[in-house]
Amino acid sequence: MSASLTRRGPLVGTLALALTLTAACSSNDSGSPDSASSTAGTGTHTVRTAMGDVKVKNTPKRVVVLDTAELDSAITLGVHPVGATRAGAEQSFLSYLPKSQTTGITEVGEIANANLEKIAGLKPDLILSNKVRDGGRYQQLSAIAPTVLTESTGYPWKQNFLTHADALGKKAEARTVIKKYETHAAAVTKALGGKTKAAATDVNVVRFVEGADIRIYGKQNYIGTILADVGLGRPAITDKAKDGFSYDVSPEQIDKADADVIFTSTYGNPGKAKVTQTTTSGLWRGLRAVRDDRVFQVDDELWIQGIGYTAANKILAELRSDLTN
Repeated sequence: MSASLTRRGPLVGTLALALTLTAACSSNDSGSPDSASSTAGTGTHTVRTAMGDVKVKNTPKRVVVLDTAELDSAITLGVHPVGATRAGAEQSFLSYLPKSQTTGITEVGEIANANLEKIAGLKPDLILSNKVRDGGRYQQLSAIAPTVLTESTGYPWKQNFLTHADALGKKAEARTVIKKYETHAAAVTKALGGKTKAAATDVNVVRFVEGADIRIYGKQNYIGTILADVGLGRPAITDKAKDGFSYDVSPEQIDKADADVIFTSTYGNPGKAKVTQTTTSGLWRGLRAVRDDRVFQVDDELWIQGIGYTAANKILAELRSDLTN
C-alpha cells in the first residue's frame, strides 16, 4: 500500500414517518407490536415483507440471519442469533462486531449459499434475509421457519432495519437506535464546522475489489447515505455512478476519483485488487487528497459490508476523527 495512505485499523433524516407506516402495516394477535418486546413471547404478529405478509412469533428466540445487514440489525437490537452466514472473502463474522456478541453463533455457510440442513438443524423460529441473496430459496427456507425477506440490501438499509425490528418484536428499541444515530450524525456535522463547511468538503469512497474494477461509490448505497446524513459534499463523478451505486474504473482511470478527501477499502486479496499498482502510479499521486495527505484506509467490513446502525455509528466516529484532525 502506498505511503500516502493514512493507515489505521477498524475502531472498536428522520424516520418517524417510516416508523408510523411500518406500524400501520403490522398487526398483532396478542396485543400491540410495541408490547411484544416485554411480553412473555407468546402469540404472533404479522410482518409485511417483500414476499407478502408473514406471521412470526412476537418475540422470536432462535433467529438465523443470512446476510450482514441482518446480523448487524439483530446485534444492534440485542438479539443473539443462533446462526448466521459469513461473507465469502472473510473467514469469520464481521470483525467490527465484538467477539462477545458473535461468540456462540453457528456459521451456516456463505452469503447467498447458506446450508439449508445446518439451518434446519438449529430449529429456528425466524429467518431474516433479502431477495437479492435468498429469493430463490424462499420456499425452502419458509418450510424450515417463518422467513422475512426485504426487497434488497444496501441503500434501503434504514427501511430494512424497521422490517427486521418488526420481525424481531423490537420496534420500540428500534426507535431508540434511530434517534441516537441521528443525534450522533448531527454532532459530527457540528464538529466539522457546521452544514456549510461539511458540504464544502468533497468526499469519495474508493473500493479495491479482487478480480474486478475499482469502485468509486455513488450516493445510492449504504456508505453514501451516511455521508449524506453528515452533509458532506460529493464530487461530480458520483452523479455518474451506474444506478447511483458506483462508477467503476481501471487503475489507468483513477484520476476520476479526485476529491478533497478519499476513503479507501479493499475486498479480497490486495494484489489481485490492484491496490499497489494503483496507489504507486503518477495518476494517484496527483490526486488532491493524496497531495494533501487526506487519504484514509478504512475497514471494508465496517464501511461497506456492515450495512446497519452498529456499523454506522462506528463509521460516524471515524469520520469525525479523520476529518477534524
